[in-house]
Amino acid sequence: MSKPNRSFFKKLKDKYRLIIYNDNTFEELAHLRLSAFNLAWVGGLLSVLLISIVLFLVAYTDIRELIPGYPDPNMRRSIVENAIRLDSLQREIELRDRYMHDLAAVIKGEQPQGIETTGNAIDSAKLKNINFSHSKNDSLFRKQIEEEEQFNLAAKRDAKNNKTDFARFYFFKPVNGLVTNKFNAKSHPGTDIVTAENTVIKSVLDGTVILSTWTLETGYVIQIQHQSNLISVYKHCAVLLKTQGSHVDAGDAIAIVGNSGELSTGPHLHLELWRDGQPINAEDYIVF
Repeated sequence: MSKPNRSFFKKLKDKYRLIIYNDNTFEELAHLRLSAFNLAWVGGLLSVLLISIVLFLVAYTDIRELIPGYPDPNMRRSIVENAIRLDSLQREIELRDRYMHDLAAVIKGEQPQGIETTGNAIDSAKLKNINFSHSKNDSLFRKQIEEEEQFNLAAKRDAKNNKTDFARFYFFKPVNGLVTNKFNAKSHPGTDIVTAENTVIKSVLDGTVILSTWTLETGYVIQIQHQSNLISVYKHCAVLLKTQGSHVDAGDAIAIVGNSGELSTGPHLHLELWRDGQPINAEDYIVF
């Protein structure tokens, strides 16, 4: 008699027995009961586990570099560096094109556009709504600063015309010595002070060093920019103690007295004071 046809899903539930015998004694060593459904389920689970392990190794280990076409670390670093260079080059080309356009506009007598910056524009309407009223804490802070500045070696201002009165500057004496060559606006725009060699030179006021270098004629030179367009110059130094861009306070050591430069005939300090591009006599404000 023919067996009745069964569905595919019923066939998956049929049980099978896998037996392991000893080939010599035919003793049953182990057996395993399973069905086609269980076999497919276990096989799928093992496949998913194997795929997960492979993906983990490819994603987090150096095995991925063995994949054909995958870039190595040097190639990836080169790609990033080239992208940065390309971006910088594009920016420089844009700036050059704007510069050439503005230059052509100037030659033609037109108004240049200038370099526009994006993202930093300030809305003028928002500035009008800013409240600048003084709070209690602000008033206390102002009072504290005013008390701290009472004895500061800085210039005083005329409250009526808001102009700096240089006669009221508290100049710090750079060195103690004897004036041997006085100020002359036309022939000698400075003051020569003879003092002991290796004496420390001090800054006359608070300021910022704008020049710290060596020249053939004046040797080691240091220049300091002070407030109200005042510049002090110290020449023929032996050693410079401050570099360009350094901030100094009045009385800070900035150099050592020396005899450097072709125009120097002995250890001394050549001090110059310049106001708005014009030399002024240091002896009008400093007693050496």
